[in-house]
Amino acid sequence: MARPKQFDPDVALDAAIDVFREHGYAGTSAEMLVEAMHIGKQSLYNTFGGKWPLYCAALERYAAAETAGHIDALGSAPTALGGVEAMMKRVVAEARLACLGTHSISEFGDAREGTEELARIRQSAGRSLRTALATRLRQAQRDGEVSTELDVQHAAGFLIANIAGIRLAARGGAGDAELRALARLSLQALK
Repeated sequence: MARPKQFDPDVALDAAIDVFREHGYAGTSAEMLVEAMHIGKQSLYNTFGGKWPLYCAALERYAAAETAGHIDALGSAPTALGGVEAMMKRVVAEARLACLGTHSISEFGDAREGTEELARIRQSAGRSLRTALATRLRQAQRDGEVSTELDVQHAAGFLIANIAGIRLAARGGAGDAELRALARLSLQALK
């Protein structure tokens, strides 16, 4: 008879997210994971299937939480453009924290053999955020906050790329004033 789990898999997964965020897949060892997750190696394999399935689960959970946070910020202001500004402020406020999504793109890209699961996870999260951004940008057009000539799909892609750029700039040592300026310039480009 199998022993019941003596740990909370959700808590352990959150700990794994933190390790993968900081060190990436290749830079994370099984020993680092079991230490951070407070589990044994066998539990890592029995519960999560190994390092790669754990990485995929971590990315999926992280992407869902980040996307939800961005979408919540988009809806937090009375105006559409105010929502986009709130989202960009959120990005700046958290920019110094390693981003697992950006890290996975840098480490694996989309075309590498065996990374189809990562591409699916990122595409799903990206599609949700892009849809939410496009919806808010269309509203901003209707309200006269941005030009009606703005292609909202391209603008949504532009903002997503700028989110990654702000996070990379922060990790590269950019100061707070520079990060705020990058966000402000992203918003100015919409007008």
